[in-house]
Amino acid sequence: MRFIFTSLLCLSAFNIWSQTVAQDRIAKIRATLPVIEKLYQDYAEKNHFPGLAFGLVVDDQLLLSGANGFSEIATSTKASPKSLFRIASMSKSVTAMGILALRKEGKLKLDDPAYLYIPELKSMPSLTKDAPAITIRHLLTHMAGFPEDNPWGDRQLDTRDEQLIALISKGISFSNVPGVTYEYSNLGFAMLGRIITNVSGKPYQRYIDEVIFKPLGMNNTIWEYTLAAKNLLAHGYRYEDDVWKEEELEHDGTYGAMGGLITSIDDFSKYVAFHLSAWPPSSNSETGPVQRSDVREMQMPWNFNNLNATYKYPSGRTCPMVAAYGYGLRWSRDCEGRTGIGHTGGLPGFGSQWQILPEYGIGIIAHANRTYAGMATINTAVLDTIITLAGLKPLPIPVSNILKQRKEQIVKLLPTWQNAENSGIFAENFFPDRSVAHRKKELDLLLAKAGEIKGSTEMIAENQLRGTFLLNGSKGNIKVYFTLSPENPALIQQLDFSIAK
Repeated sequence: MRFIFTSLLCLSAFNIWSQTVAQDRIAKIRATLPVIEKLYQDYAEKNHFPGLAFGLVVDDQLLLSGANGFSEIATSTKASPKSLFRIASMSKSVTAMGILALRKEGKLKLDDPAYLYIPELKSMPSLTKDAPAITIRHLLTHMAGFPEDNPWGDRQLDTRDEQLIALISKGISFSNVPGVTYEYSNLGFAMLGRIITNVSGKPYQRYIDEVIFKPLGMNNTIWEYTLAAKNLLAHGYRYEDDVWKEEELEHDGTYGAMGGLITSIDDFSKYVAFHLSAWPPSSNSETGPVQRSDVREMQMPWNFNNLNATYKYPSGRTCPMVAAYGYGLRWSRDCEGRTGIGHTGGLPGFGSQWQILPEYGIGIIAHANRTYAGMATINTAVLDTIITLAGLKPLPIPVSNILKQRKEQIVKLLPTWQNAENSGIFAENFFPDRSVAHRKKELDLLLAKAGEIKGSTEMIAENQLRGTFLLNGSKGNIKVYFTLSPENPALIQQLDFSIAK
């Protein structure tokens, strides 16, 4: 049997991702807006939210946004994507990014003992004599050994610097020794804010404003609620006794580093877009406050915290989920391989969440002004709905030049395998693992089923050194999978054939 290749109008998987296809993707996502709005409206009514604002970020822009209800009930001020909500623990990743900005300046290392930057920690008693010193990385990943402190921490927002130092000096009550497990700690992020202040020589808030928010164009994000325009400030409420009761707004303070940020959908979408811009890794110019590799490092699962074998999506389908914590970020991966990165936020009067799905190039943000409004559930439902209705698939990975080259060489070599052992394209393990005769016999059996080969598709890359393509036969297709070795140039170490289904 011989291969007869006709001229195929094929582009690479990445080049197929042309402007036309991208525009079609955007149009399909836009078409989901009425459904998204209805999902949020129903959720807000069911859970008694005075107001809610949301935004969908696609690639590098806020594509869709909306709001319903009121940012202030007494004045009937309508909520909007410009309304300023306190976003609570969504602030934590901003603090983590501030730490990485200081590392970029060469002023600290993540595995430095925290007492180098907060001297009072040096003499603080540890839980056991063999407990290690708390490091900056421990604080970033909720591994410092402090107890989970959400109820307590939520009332510490306006604490002053000297009160934090007094708390440390008196001694912290540990629940674990540092470095052994995950336990969520607002106190740990307050300490990170103090480290930023001490290392930068500027108040934490000023450093974040100058180094992160200004470069990203987040000009309306603030820390102190008294600085907000009255018509934009969202007031917080508790739903109790079948009525909304206004919560007292807390002033900014030392614990602002764990949950004090006040921002809008319009502004925070720029931060979300920056997180999405880190994917896929590229050689593009760096334009952000930290490097894209720093952003990806933040997003990695540094500290495992949960395996939910019975997790159910809001649609009802069961899909086990594993979760971990990065640097001020929550990370998850489900049974379908879908990775989510983001953070929730909750304080008296407010609840929020943001999440990105890097493989899909989309992200969601939602803010509500009711105490501990749970926004993760609705955001997950919205993302799942968008993917389903718009028919979204993970974005294609650009095919590397070496993958293209090896693919072309494989096609030229088949089906005869003539001079394969002297071709110079196979790694030293390849033929000792299986002889040419056995490989040819295996392929010939498949060719008998697929018929005459008319051409091939381009590569679909799994990464820079691994991928698949199809041999198009008159009666069927053959899937070709190969992976390359770590040598330079990379050689074929594995090559498998199967009937495409």
